[in-house]
This record gives sequence, structure tokens and C-alpha cells, in this order.
Amino acid sequence: MEKVKHTYVLSLGLGLSIAFSSFSAIAQEHFNPRLLETDSTETPMMDLSLFAKDEVPPGDYNVDIYINGSLVDTKTISFRKLSDDKNTTAGQVVGACLSVSELKAWNVRVDNYFSEQDKTSECASLQAIPGLEQKMDLANQRFDLTIPQVALLNTARGYVSPERWDEGIAAGLLNYSVSGQQDLHHRNGVDSSNQFVSLQPGLNLGAWRLRNYSTYSHSESESEWDSVYTYASRDIKSLKSQLVLGQGTTRGGVFDSVGFTGVQMYSDNDMKPDSMQGFAPVIRGIARSNAEVTVYQNGHSIYKATVPPGPFEFSDMYPTGSSGDLKVVIKESDGSQSSFIVPYATLPVLQREGQVQYGLVAGRTRQDGSDSRAEDFNFVQGSAAWGVGKGVTLYGGYIQAEDKYSNLIAGTGFNLGSAGALSFDISQSWADVPQPDNIRQMEHHSGQSYRVRYSKTLQQTNTDIAVAGYKFSTRGYLSFQDFLNDWDPGNSAIDNGRERNRFDVTISQTLPFGTLSLTMYDASYWNSQHADSLNLGFSSTLGPVSYSLNYAHTKNVDGGYGNDSDEYDDDNVFSLNFSVPFSAFSNSEAAQSISANYSMNSSKHGDTTHNIGISGTAMQQNQLNWQVSEGYNADSEATNGNVTVGYQSSYADVSAGYSYDDYSRRLNYSLRGGMVVHSGGITLARQLNDSVALVETPGVSGVPINGQTNVHTDYFGNAIVPYVRPYHSNQISLNTVEASDATAAIDNVAKTVVPTKGAVVRVKYNTWIGRKAMMTLIFNGKPVPFGAVVTQTSDDSDDTRSSIVGDSGEVYLVGLADKGQLMVKWGDGANKRCAVDYTLAGAKSQADILFINGICHPVQGAH
Repeated sequence: MEKVKHTYVLSLGLGLSIAFSSFSAIAQEHFNPRLLETDSTETPMMDLSLFAKDEVPPGDYNVDIYINGSLVDTKTISFRKLSDDKNTTAGQVVGACLSVSELKAWNVRVDNYFSEQDKTSECASLQAIPGLEQKMDLANQRFDLTIPQVALLNTARGYVSPERWDEGIAAGLLNYSVSGQQDLHHRNGVDSSNQFVSLQPGLNLGAWRLRNYSTYSHSESESEWDSVYTYASRDIKSLKSQLVLGQGTTRGGVFDSVGFTGVQMYSDNDMKPDSMQGFAPVIRGIARSNAEVTVYQNGHSIYKATVPPGPFEFSDMYPTGSSGDLKVVIKESDGSQSSFIVPYATLPVLQREGQVQYGLVAGRTRQDGSDSRAEDFNFVQGSAAWGVGKGVTLYGGYIQAEDKYSNLIAGTGFNLGSAGALSFDISQSWADVPQPDNIRQMEHHSGQSYRVRYSKTLQQTNTDIAVAGYKFSTRGYLSFQDFLNDWDPGNSAIDNGRERNRFDVTISQTLPFGTLSLTMYDASYWNSQHADSLNLGFSSTLGPVSYSLNYAHTKNVDGGYGNDSDEYDDDNVFSLNFSVPFSAFSNSEAAQSISANYSMNSSKHGDTTHNIGISGTAMQQNQLNWQVSEGYNADSEATNGNVTVGYQSSYADVSAGYSYDDYSRRLNYSLRGGMVVHSGGITLARQLNDSVALVETPGVSGVPINGQTNVHTDYFGNAIVPYVRPYHSNQISLNTVEASDATAAIDNVAKTVVPTKGAVVRVKYNTWIGRKAMMTLIFNGKPVPFGAVVTQTSDDSDDTRSSIVGDSGEVYLVGLADKGQLMVKWGDGANKRCAVDYTLAGAKSQADILFINGICHPVQGAH
């Protein structure tokens, strides 16, 4: 027998949900259907026994699913008449039909309660889990399961079971970017143009992802295609890892990254819930009673839990991204409080207690795509970091490139509590490289590199030392990239570009009147060259005016090979910037999105420039942006200006501009977008991120997607959500209020997806295209009873849509064809069902809603 799918909706303005809520509140009290009688004892009555028993009509309901009060999923659940194992004398009751696999996906310990035979059943016996209770809230489309904690897996906050990970559909993908510039008039009399195209095609088949990145550049003198990389990848769920075959770069962290062709496997942090990503200390304490424990950092509550008497342990806190001691407050049941401090600071290398992060690579180095003539080598590389506990992380790695190069690194990271976070590592390298003056002769190098990194937030002064690092390398030490560079025949000196000392620091300071930031870098090389940079900035606001002051010092050395030692750029630049919103002078709607801007820049070389302009956005979702500016050079008395306009459409981002100065007049343009090729055709979009969602509303165009700028379904009813987070729950919802098609109705406008990395997940909605009507149903000269179920069928699928009759036989219907048949039922038996053959021709209309009577006749052959 073919399964019938129902989607239930409540009649508009009938207050039926209030009645349902009342029944739920007094679930076991008797409800007399005769209370709903009107003017005759012959009026047919609805069988409300389901509602009297706190049940719902059988059918399929799209609901938000909560377990113990936490949202875990949004999907369609079938409610059926099932045997009640608790009370066999009561016969069958209507309950949720849930499979064992669905329960497993919601972290239920199914192996403890269900046999292998149970796992093949379409509807699991929920009574097998002692203490399980279910409740359906029709009005709010919410389904609650209350399950004893002992029957649930002990998972971290935000955990999403791999059972719910969706590998997506087979699809082709493409990101593209086209940009160009055209000189209209150049002072030297030679006009020129150049164009640049980047393409990122991809193909998804099951769990596999094939990706390529290619570029094309064209100018008056040359044209060139370049394939940046091509690789195939997939996830390894059991290891929470990614496998990559082809071209790519090694993962940074322990070692610096290099290009390679081969195979790589590494831990994927995205597979962990947010509460288990990054480093956070394990908090342990003891509660004297049933207590509420709150964790504070920098005055903000970041974690709260209720614990029973005795020892407790928290290991699933969300990392804050910065350091700062944690204050743990225990509030006992008698109201008394106690507290203690857990020191906290972090570095990228630090791991949570018991967690391991690893990376493995085997392949051949790849240095094409540049002018380098360095030789490539077969190599293997491995690295790992292990959180051993008590704030300590051990990490290390090893590289072997044929018999020419080896590198061994070992280090330790510490959470020093109130003193911050510190890591220290030592690296030893052994290398054979050609002599600079005779590449046929090898020379052996051996040396060490010492690195220290530090991080700390000083809460008293609101100073954040994001990362401070120092590195010293002996003359014989070669990093892997140094080794590869030394095999370039074009090298003129073996010490070119090899670092001796390096110091870098990033600091931000919050002040009562603004924010001060400092980034500094200083490096010296074994060939006596030196490079440094300093960026100092201050930003603040003065009423509606925002302003900033910045100073930058740079001394750049080309650390490459074959360059003279005096090739560097030494400069100092000071800038002052102001931005004044037009809303400071006008309350008009247009003024809210326009601002005036001024900037002044002065460099060491004596050039001082001034720029003034206005910029703004337009349209409902600010998808149109524009800018006009004029500049003046106080030293050369030269002027310049530019105009730019950009637009974010549903299918691409496009921009164009015009600029001029004393040298030339130029036009520039760019077009950036993406597309997905799938079984339903080709859907255009803005540029795609790693994982995307394909939204389908068959036959309905112009439906906006909530939370997306100017994204709506196209002519074919398809749209692309260009970014969904892999391995996490993402809710995709439709804005049907602003949909352009007033004749369409869409069921269950919110759905939840959990894509894997790089997946294209399909999100399909049931659509009903037709008229809206308020129909009064008459059976045997009397209104159809309150609570009767009216079922519509679809011409395009096996889906059905059901509505519930309100007072006086009225029911609100959407998606109606010009004529058709409706089935009405208010109980079991032939005398409690009928059919309506309707036509909408000649019906009265008000506000796009038709008002019509429907004569219900007995169903032939019903019994």
C-alpha cells in the first residue's frame, strides 16, 4: 500500500491551537464533544478522542525536535496509530514513528535498548527506553522528547552525530572571477589593457571532492594560463580527518608550509563541536549540594551548568579566542556561594586535555608557478600535538627529503595561568646542498633553531598580547624552504634570505577613549641584511564621527636568491582618517547609509596627499554600493579622482570604476560569481564557499532566503546559499512573506542541514501553487464539524496537505487548483467522511482570498 504523506496546517484565526494547548495541560481529563454542538443534535460531531488523550491526528508533521529542552533537529515526523506497550488494554495510540537510526543520530544509546531486529523496524518501540516521554505541540510545530540522561551519550555541547552528516548530491561547481583595466589615455602615448581570470571548478561524487584552481592573465605583451592546484579529497569520519590526493600545500603550525604533489591526511577541527575546538582548560571542583556553577572571564559569563553534590568536571567550554583568568562561582542550593580562579591563556599549538592534532604528508615538493628553477624532492612529513593535561601540550614533527634533508622538531606548550601561555621548541636540520660556485660539489650543513612564543592578556590594563615570538637559528640551520631554495641553480650566495634572528609581536590596548594597536616585526639575515616593520594605530569616535591615526615603518628585504643586497624599500608613512555619517545632519532614510570621508597620507619621501569623498549604499538590502573621491598631492600639485559602483545580485557581484591622475585615464571592472550544476539544471550564485546548500521550491520563484543578502529562488525555483558550515547544524529558512508569487504556498519553511566539507546539500520544500480560499463545508445541510481534517492532493507528487476545520465549517485552504476534489474526515466510519467536488469559478474575492461554499457528499464505497 502506498504511503500517504500529510502536512497539517491550522485554519486561520480559529483558535484551535488554544484548544489543543488546553487539552495538553489537562491531558487525562474527559472532554465532551457535545460542548461544540450548535443548534441541532443532528449536527455531525468530530471524534475528538485523540485530543482528549493528548494525541494528534495521524499524519506527517514538520517539527522542531527537542530532547530534554535542547533543539537537536528539524524534520518531518510521521505520527501513526501504534500499540501502547504500557497499557495493552487501551489498544492503539497515536505516537511518533521514529527509527532506531534516527534515535542514534540524536545521541541515544540505542544498543542498550534495541535488538538487531528492532534496528530494522520502521517504527521503534519507544517504550523500550524506561522513562521516555513524548509531547507534540501542534500550535508551535514542536516535538519534545524527555529521555533519562542515562539513556543518552555523554557528548559535548554542540555535538552533531556523524549519523546526521550529509555528503550531499552529485554536482559540478564553479567559482569564477574576471577583472580588467583599460587605459583610455596615457601620458606616454601608449595605451594598454590587461585582464585576469581565475576559475575554480569542482566535482562532487559521493564523499569525494575534486577541485582545481586555474588562472589566466592577458596583457599587451603576453598571455599565460597557470594551474595552481588540482586535488581530490574526502573526509575520514572515524578518524575525524581529511584525506587529500594531488596538489596542495602542507599544513602549517609545527613546520612552515611548502607546495607538494602527493597524499596528505590531517585532523579536521571542523568535525569537532565548537565547545571542543581550540584550547580551554579542564575545570574541576566540588559542590556541596545541587549547585549552579558559572564560569566568568573578563566579567562575562561564558559557561553555566547545574551539577549534583560531589566532584564535577567541565571540559567542553567554548574557547574565547583570547586569554584571561577564569573565575568559577559555585552557588549552592542554600544560597551560599564559593569561588576560585582557573588561570587561562592560549597559543595556537595548545590542545585540550586528551586531544591529539596530527598531519601526515608523503609526496614530491612542487615549486612551479614561479620563476624558481629549484629541484623538487620526494619527501615525507609528520607532525602531532597532544594535550597531556594540566595545561601542558607536547608537540613535534619530522621531515625526510630523500637522503638530502632531514628536520626534527620537538616542543612543549604551557598554560602558565596568570602568567600567560608559553611555548618553546627546538628544531635540528641536516642538509646536503650544492656549493654556490660549483653546483656539482655538495656541502653538508647542520644546525639548530630555537623558537619561543608567548601570549597573555593583562586584565587590569586591558592589554592583549596576542602573540609575541622570538626565533634564533644557527648559521648551519636550513628550514625545508631554505633547503629547496639552495638547490636553485640561480643562487649567487648560500646565505641569501636565511634568517638569523626574528622577533614579532602583536599587541592591542583598550583605552577609555579608543583602541591602540601595535604590530612589530624585526628580522636579521646571515648575509648581513636586515628587515623590519612597525604598524602603530589608534582609532576612536567623537560623537557620530569616527577617526583613526596610523603610522607604518617598513624596511623590506627581498629574501629571495640572485638579488643584490642593496635591493630594499625603506619608508615611513603617517595617515589620518575621518568618517562623518550624513545621519549626523539629517534623519532622512537616505542619509542613514551615506558618509563623508577624509584622509591624509604623508610618506618619508615627502609626498603628502589629501583625499575627500562620499560613499554609501542603496536598495533594500544595501546591495548597491558606491564611492566618489577626489585627491590632491600637496608637493606636486597633481590631482586624482575615482568613481566606483558595485552591486551584489543574486547571481554575481559586479563592479565598475573610472579613475584619473596626471598619467592616464582608466576604466576598471570586475565580475565574480559561482554556479552549481545539478540534476535539476544550472543554478547561478555569488561566489561559493566550501560547503553550500541548494534550495528548491519547485515552480515558485522569487522566494527570499532568510539571513542572506539578495538571495532568492530563480525562475526554476532554485537558489544557492553560498555558505553553510560543515559538520554543524545550519537552519535554512524561507521568507514567504516577501515572496513574489502570491498564489504559492510552501510547507515547512525551515529545515536543518548538516553538510560535510565541500558538500552541496539539497534542501527541498513542498510547494502548492494555486488560489487561496476560505471554504465553508456543508454536509447533509449542516456545517462539517469543528476539528474535521480536510485533505488536498497534489497533481505533481504523492504529497498531501491537510487543514483543520474551524467553527461553522470554515477552513482556510491554499494552493487550490481551479477545480478539484477535497476529502473530509472527522472520525472512523463511512458516516464520518465525505468528499467535496469544488470549482473556484465565480467565487467572491477579497484581499486575494476567495470565499466559497463546498457541498460535501458521501464517499462512494466508503466503509
